Order: sequence, then structure tokens, then C-alpha cells
Amino acid sequence: MSKAAHILGMNARNQIYLKLNTKKGRQVADSKWLTKKVLRVNELPSPKLLKLFRRPAAVVEFDWSSLPDNFVLKPVSGYAGGGIIVVKKKAKWAGEWYLMDNTIINTADLRLQALDIMAGQYSLHNLPDWAMLEERIKIAKVFKKYVYQGTPDIRVVVCNRVPVMAMLRLPTAQSKGKANLHQGAIGVGIDLATGITTHAVWQGRFLQYIPGTKRKVNGLKLPYWNTILALAVRAQEAVPSLGYMGVDVVYDKEHGPVILELNARPGLEIQNANLASLRKRLQRVEGLEVRDADHGVRIAKTLFAGRFADRVMAEEGVKTLNNEEEVKIRTSEGKRTLVLTRIDTGAFRSSIDRDLAEQLGLLAENNILWQNHFGYRSAQGRQSRPVISLTFWLAGSKISSSASVADRSKMKYKFLIGRNDLEGFLVRP
Repeated sequence: MSKAAHILGMNARNQIYLKLNTKKGRQVADSKWLTKKVLRVNELPSPKLLKLFRRPAAVVEFDWSSLPDNFVLKPVSGYAGGGIIVVKKKAKWAGEWYLMDNTIINTADLRLQALDIMAGQYSLHNLPDWAMLEERIKIAKVFKKYVYQGTPDIRVVVCNRVPVMAMLRLPTAQSKGKANLHQGAIGVGIDLATGITTHAVWQGRFLQYIPGTKRKVNGLKLPYWNTILALAVRAQEAVPSLGYMGVDVVYDKEHGPVILELNARPGLEIQNANLASLRKRLQRVEGLEVRDADHGVRIAKTLFAGRFADRVMAEEGVKTLNNEEEVKIRTSEGKRTLVLTRIDTGAFRSSIDRDLAEQLGLLAENNILWQNHFGYRSAQGRQSRPVISLTFWLAGSKISSSASVADRSKMKYKFLIGRNDLEGFLVRP
């Protein structure tokens, strides 16, 4: 885990990052109905709305027998998963259904729950609310061995159109099939570059296995990972007044990834699940010029790729580097070019010569991540350096990272490797 000073706390989140969200943006995120409207206008997938109750009389008059075999009843402006009822299937007798834990609920129970919702019992702002019925998401096969009933979801935190952190939330018996950490679900960190699960936290403690099983929480490769990250960014593009947000995505067995809801105040436990600092990641994306959703995803994968350094060290031993090393850089055509490089722990980011980058085809517009806003002064005045996506092999290890482009024509080394790309290595003095 990052040092305590780097962890994003609630005060810093509220004072710095929640200011990126306007009142209009919060209103959209706080209303599941408004969220659905915005997503629909922007052609983003979300669960189908079956019924919206605006008046208590509508609850009493509604024909509950007209509902499909399974559905979800929830508050429009609820929070922390409160008030949600997930119906699994119809029971033997008319007007009765099974919940996810196989208990039975009837029409009177559903009607009473809907009226409690409308009275504001589960409202985010303790005000009268609306109730809604929507289709239930069917669990994808890949998750069936990992959850106790219910449907898992993926929370993606997005800032400045860049996904900065993500976690998989797995329902448990304690959470009663709900993917909510406050109610007892498991939070599992995800490597943004690969979509592979890494660490897990449950009720304040770290896990290696799903409780009651021998199934490891790490190593699960999530399907449709690029689609999920792109959906999260497109959701922020649909609500630009939310500069810092959480996007909850679920896998539907039939329809693939769909957006469940938006959150204007995403929780901070995601840092424990990833053993990483949100504060540091958010600082790295401030001020970046992001062209579109795909560009934002590429930036995230470059900046926040996990190296699994501990596993490499355990299996291969720590690799020691000299101040001068030969590396192979992947060109735009996928070939590998041998380059003599300098190992410089005094520099944070790696740097490559402009002419060399051009020869390797790495200065194409689709490979430029952003322009470095911390420009440098030269005889031609203040300039800026492009930062490009770069893949190279160092001491047998493949490293996918970013590098600033500079004029190194008068220098011996056309490629310099900074400490950001040296995790897991020892460097001889």
C-alpha cells in the first residue's frame, strides 16, 4: 500500500475533487431515473426500466402480476444499496416470488417496500422519493463460482476522461446477494492495463481466497475489459459536469456490459482493494488533454499498468542493471529495434530522442498520449514535449509505459530510462 500521506482521505476528496462536480451533475448521478435518461440519449446501455412510481396511488393501482419472472425494485435516489429488492423468479403461487436468498416475498410486501421508498426511508437526502422497477441483470458464467447469488459489478473511478482505478465487487451471503461493500460484499482490485484481478478486501481485512472456498481472488481475467473502460469514460462524456465520478458496470449474460448507475461521491475503499493511492493517480491525470474515450483508456493503461513485480522477483530473482544497458524497442510495425540506453534513477519518466522516435514510427498522432504541460525553455522559446506510448524489453522483461520525446541528438544515449520504469530492478551505482 502507498504511504499514508499519499492515500486520498474523505476531507481531501471532498475539498479537492468533488469540486469538479457541479450541482447539475450531482442531480443526474443522484437520480437513477435521470441517469437512465442521459444514458439513453447518449446511446449507452443500461438495464431496461419496467415502471416508475411517482405517486403512492400508482403503487396501489399497479398490476404486479404483469411483471416478468425476475426484476429489481429500488429507490430512484437511494444510497449505499439501501431499499433494493432483487427478485429471482416467480414462486409456486400467484403473487409470490423468490428473492436471491430463496426467501419468498409477495405482492403486499413489494407494495409496502415501494411505499417506504417513496416516503423517503432510503433517500440520499432524507426526502420523499420515487420508486422504480427495472430488469434484473443475469449473472455471466465467468462469475458464478465467485459469488454467493446476486450479480457482481465493477466500479470504475474516472477523472478528466481517464479511468484511474477500478474494482470488482462480489456479493456474499452477508451482503444478501448485493454488490455493496458496506453491506458485506468483497472488493477486488483490478489491474487497469490487463483487466486481471489483483488484491481483495473484505470487512476491513485482506483476502487471498473467497470466504469458505479455495478459490483465489487474484488472477481472474475480466471479459470485455476495454469495453468496460470505454463505457466508463463515455459516461463521463455524457455528464461532463461530473469531473470526478464512479461508474458502476455490470455484465449481463445476454447483453454484455451495461451501466448500472453513476456515483458523484465514489467511496475510498477502492484504494485498499488495489493497494494503491487514488491521490497520486488523480494528480497524474490533472490537466491532460484527452481526445476521446479510446484515448483516455490508452492513457490509463499506460500510466497505471501493474507490473506484478513481486511475482517476478519470487520466480526469477531480482535483476540487476548497469548504468548502460541494451534494450529492444517495439516499432510501429511491431518489430524490435536494439538501442543502447542509459539507466537514470534521477529522472522520473523515460525519454527518447525525437529523431529516433520518428524513425521507429512512434510519433503518429494515435501514439501520442498528451503534450507535456511542463514545457522547457530553449533558444526557440518555451516549448512542450509530446509524451508517447512505448513498449520495450529490458533485461528480458517487457515494459509498456510512456516516454517524453526530446532532442537528444547531441547526447550519447538516444533513450533514457527513468525510475518510473525500473520497479523490480536493482541498479548498480
